Amino acid sequence: MAMQKRWKLLEAAEPEVEFLHQKLGISKSICKILVQRGIRDFESARNFFRPDLEKLHDPMLMKDMDKAVDRILDAMQKREKILVFGDYDVDGTTAVASMYQFLLEAYESDRIDYYIPHRYREGYGVSQKGIEYAASTGVSLIISLDCGIKSTDLVSYALKHGIDFIICDHHMPDPVLPPATAILNPKQAGCQYPYKDLCGCGVGFKLITALCRKIGLGDEHYLCYLDLVATAIAADIVPLTGENRILSYFGLKKVNENPSPGIKALIALAGLTGQPMQANSLIFVIAPRVNAAGRMDDARLAVQLFIEKNPAKLTGFANLLHSHNDDRKEADLQITEEALAMIVADPEFESRKSTVVFQPHWHKGVVGIVASRLIDRYYRPTIVLTQSGEIVAGSARSVSGFNLYEAVHACREHLLGYGGHFAAAGMTLLPEEVEAFRSKFEAVVTANITEEQLVPEILIDGEIQFTEIRPSFYNIIRQMEPFGPENTNPLWLAKGVRNNGWSRIVKDQHIKFSLVQGNIIFSGIGFNMASKFPLLEKDIPLDVLFTLDENDWNGNRHLQLKVVDFRESEV
Repeated sequence: MAMQKRWKLLEAAEPEVEFLHQKLGISKSICKILVQRGIRDFESARNFFRPDLEKLHDPMLMKDMDKAVDRILDAMQKREKILVFGDYDVDGTTAVASMYQFLLEAYESDRIDYYIPHRYREGYGVSQKGIEYAASTGVSLIISLDCGIKSTDLVSYALKHGIDFIICDHHMPDPVLPPATAILNPKQAGCQYPYKDLCGCGVGFKLITALCRKIGLGDEHYLCYLDLVATAIAADIVPLTGENRILSYFGLKKVNENPSPGIKALIALAGLTGQPMQANSLIFVIAPRVNAAGRMDDARLAVQLFIEKNPAKLTGFANLLHSHNDDRKEADLQITEEALAMIVADPEFESRKSTVVFQPHWHKGVVGIVASRLIDRYYRPTIVLTQSGEIVAGSARSVSGFNLYEAVHACREHLLGYGGHFAAAGMTLLPEEVEAFRSKFEAVVTANITEEQLVPEILIDGEIQFTEIRPSFYNIIRQMEPFGPENTNPLWLAKGVRNNGWSRIVKDQHIKFSLVQGNIIFSGIGFNMASKFPLLEKDIPLDVLFTLDENDWNGNRHLQLKVVDFRESEV
């Protein structure tokens, strides 16, 4: 049976909506969404609908940017060896690939190296092994990307080896900062940089921009990395507002018109050459293949793909990533099925407020993905545990509004280590502590979660009539792309809709809708909704939630509804 969900219709002040409607002359339904998203005047609407690279902020506004640029130029002048260090996910590997390629162009190739820590042998972020590698190879400057802001002890350790650090990061800093030569992070105290939500690759991009301008290189020497920046923005789930919107817009333009060889190879392997790529394409096509390198083997492979110029080698790297992603999907599917079978077999599960499952043989690289899949099925704070050597390790995911990190923190007497944030966390523990940890976690969740938080909430942007849905209306929505956090594809509510008798189940699990409101009919698709089909057959008025999509079949294009949920009309 499909999970019941809470619907919440977002509101906007009518005078502000009317004001924007008068200024823009477009649908009031769209103006309402713009107001909800902080766009309340003509100037902000123009900046939103017409992204402009000229609107990117001066990188020198970022705290310590002058120090970072001076230290790198000094290193170049003195022929010091520089190591580019980054995390093993999409944000980290794209950042390293961008910075490394830029330095290859601006500096001497034999004085530059890069390093990605191994996910399982070294863990997240700056590692002692990485610093020791730098020391052993004569490195005197490390540029860390998408990590380092919390590595106070390790940066001190590097200093003892005569190695300076420039940190480019976007995670929240602690009160005590590492003793780096320069820290580039818009979120740090005292940083006047106007936009705070750059990803790690975005911060690195600003450093490349500043270096280009200082050295006197043309704009093309940093704009060439926009497709990698857009991929990082999409994968890292940062807000698609302000600078991120501009960078994503032009990054997607580059992906579609002139992608870097690595991106082009991944598009080809996915069988999408010649098809328009959108932000979702980066999230669901490019990002999983890049991430698969670190999940299944070594994330250096992702950097190798992005920096390789030899077509034969590049194809080989892309094939390896594609293969790793297939392995990741297979492991993900198998573990999810095993976890669901454990849940079904547990007679006490229905009464629990949390999910904790453990099998020692599960692949560590996909337990976080599996936790998310279990939440899609059973909406509860979820932890998936596996074993690595003598230690049990796991990933946790939360439901909306519940502070997962605090819940894990409350169970710390059973843990060897833990870390994370509001929505996701990781932990290690001894095998003999698993049952005690499971019990304590359940008790903590039960004591702190509300019944409302155990029912997923759908935020609805606006109510609409079928009469409003025309190609011109859809064209304006298309201009709101790229979609992502804080600028999602508008979710619409249509009330009093009926099945016209032609709706049907397809492939045993999806619904092909044919819906009528007044005298207007729209077709649509609803994935994994077959269990709700009996409601559709009742011939009663329905309220339907959907996004708009364009269906292209044999060259014929028409608008269709991508149905997210539906229920019996309240009136």
